[in-house]
Order: sequence, then structure tokens, then C-alpha cells
Amino acid sequence: MRRVYLDNNATTCLDSEVLEHMLPYMRESYGNPSSIHWLGDEATAAMTLARKELASVLGCYPSELAFTSGGTEADNMAIIGGMKASGRKGRVITSSVEHSAVLDVCHALHEEGHPLTVLPVDDGGLVDPEDLEKAMDDDVVLVSIMAANNVVGTIQPLKELIEISHAHGALFHTDAVQGFCRMPLDLRTLKVDMLSVSAHKIHGPKGVGALFIREGTPVAPLTFGGGQEGGIRPSTENVPGIVGLGKAALAAYARMDEANRLMASLRDRLVDEMLKIDDTHLNGHRSPRLANNAHFRIDGVNGTGLVLKLSDLGIAASTASACSASSPSPSHVLTAMGLTWDQAESSLRLGLSHHTTDEDVDYVLEKLPAAISTLRKGKRFNPTTA
Repeated sequence: MRRVYLDNNATTCLDSEVLEHMLPYMRESYGNPSSIHWLGDEATAAMTLARKELASVLGCYPSELAFTSGGTEADNMAIIGGMKASGRKGRVITSSVEHSAVLDVCHALHEEGHPLTVLPVDDGGLVDPEDLEKAMDDDVVLVSIMAANNVVGTIQPLKELIEISHAHGALFHTDAVQGFCRMPLDLRTLKVDMLSVSAHKIHGPKGVGALFIREGTPVAPLTFGGGQEGGIRPSTENVPGIVGLGKAALAAYARMDEANRLMASLRDRLVDEMLKIDDTHLNGHRSPRLANNAHFRIDGVNGTGLVLKLSDLGIAASTASACSASSPSPSHVLTAMGLTWDQAESSLRLGLSHHTTDEDVDYVLEKLPAAISTLRKGKRFNPTTA
């Protein structure tokens, strides 16, 4: 049976070249970077190089990067650390379509006494800068709005949102986990104060990410016990993972334009053909949208059931965020966009990568219509005949 992986918004395969760079720091150069002997020096040198590599991709200083265990920790560090450093019970603003790593943190701060404003979005998941302008006041300490949505791929107007926030003296953080190396993010021109990235979304290893903190931005540490990462994230560093993040970022950035052209072409073919199926709709705007994201509402079909049927056919897909897959409720992103529970539960997310081929898309378009038809008719599904 052919196998097609279209869940690249959840995670990506580890590129072989990235693994090759990581392996020596698991077996030979395995020292603790805090050690002062030669093995520690090798680990420190590898981390220093990876920090420079990531900085070159983002357009920032290496000293402005703190390595983390992933995007969730980076988001927590930025939001809680930024609010804590302000020394007051100021307000935080976010949007209704953020990843739970942002929304849950903001709600936790609200329970501790910080006022919270959650901005609405339009039916494509886009934040209106005018809504942010209306919400701003002198009590706002921090605004956190993602670069691109993890469910429907909508790209937010970061430049305008940042300018509004700064005009009112507020810090601006963006969760760029989905957008990193899939859209331009040059921190020399994009004046964001903090930005979160994760390696496993760009064909790097799981369990490692980074937080960009612009020089002079006040952020208090959340954990204590050592001086690593400038004291902002004390812990023995994951050297192989950090090496992998640096190499994955370099590779993903180098191929970004070509990969986006390929993925956008395949995505558009998927969208055009899927919309020919009765009562099938595209969730999110066609533009601005990540090149690798196609998200559908298929009326009369349970999304989870369809994902399971596609898995039987060798096609890996999802309904929404992998982090919410176990939740009995539909995606909060889709309901925030105005979909009913029934509509949100009829969703399908197809996430491409630079490894996706025309033949992969051909196979999906061959199998999907029959799977949808079978589910709509309530028939017993047989993958050997689909």
C-alpha cells in the first residue's frame, strides 16, 4: 500500500543531513557545555555555531536567542516572563485562534488577576488591526498574536499589529512555530520583541526550540538553578537537539522560496479538486495563507472518522492541531471563525512539505472522494476496495 504523509503541520520528518550533524554530539562529543574540559569545550563550540546559524536565518544577534525544549516553553517564557518583568498587574492581549500554548497561558494569567482581552477574527481566521487598536490602552503590557495559524494556515498582518502595540508602549510576542521558514521573518525589519520557533516543524528534531528576545526587552526567568542561556532558561542544554535546530534552520531557509512554490502548486491543486466535491468548503482565506496548508470542511462527514479511513488507505492527515487531537471538543480555531460544532467536526487538514510529490497528491485525490462518499452514505468502509 502506498503511504502518503500529509500531516506536516503537526510534525515533519527529520532530514538525514540534520541527523548526521547531530549524531556526533550523542556519541563522541557528548560533554556538558558547562564543563571546562575539552569535551565540554566541544559541546560549547557546537552550541555557539548553532546559535549563529539560527541567528543568521532570523536576522538577529546570537545573544538574543535562548534555546528551549520547544515552542510551548518558548511561548510560556515570553508571555509569563514578559508580564512578570513588568512588575504590575497589566493587561495581556491575544487572539481567539492562538495555539493553546498561548491561550492557556493568557487565561492562567487572567486567573492570577491580569486583565485579558481576546481579539476576534474574521471567517478566515484573520485578526483585524483595527480591533487591536480599539483594544489598546495604557494598561496593556504585552500582545501575543501568532505569525501563521497552525490549523488553517492564515498569515496574520504582523507589521501593522506590531506598530499598533509599540505605539501604546506594549511588548509584542509572536508564536512563529508554523510560520518559521515557511514565510519571511526578518527580525531586522520585523520589529517584534519576542518570537518563538520549534525545530520539529522544519525537519529538525523534536524537543528543542528557541525564543528570540530582542536586546533590551525585559523578561523574567520562570525557572531557577543555573546560569545557562543567560540565566533566562537554566538547564543543561540539549546539545544534539540544538545542533539539529541550527542545521535544520539553515536548510529550510535555503530552500524556502523553491519549497513554497512547489507546495503552493500542489496545495492549490488539492484545493481546486476538493472543492469539486459537493458540500466541501475551504476553511481559511486562500491568501494570505501558508503554502503547505489545505484545510477543508466536508459537510456530512465526521472529520475524525475520515482521518481514520484515510489512515487505513496509507494517508496520514489530521482534523486540526495535533495538540488538541484528544479533546472531545472541536477546534477552538474553527469555532472562533464562526463554524458551528457540527461544521468544525467535519474538518480535514492536509499539510504538505517539500517532500510531497505530484504522485502523492494524485493518490490522495484518487482515494478521498470514495472515502467521503462512503462515510456520507454510512456504509462499512473497506480500504482494499476504496
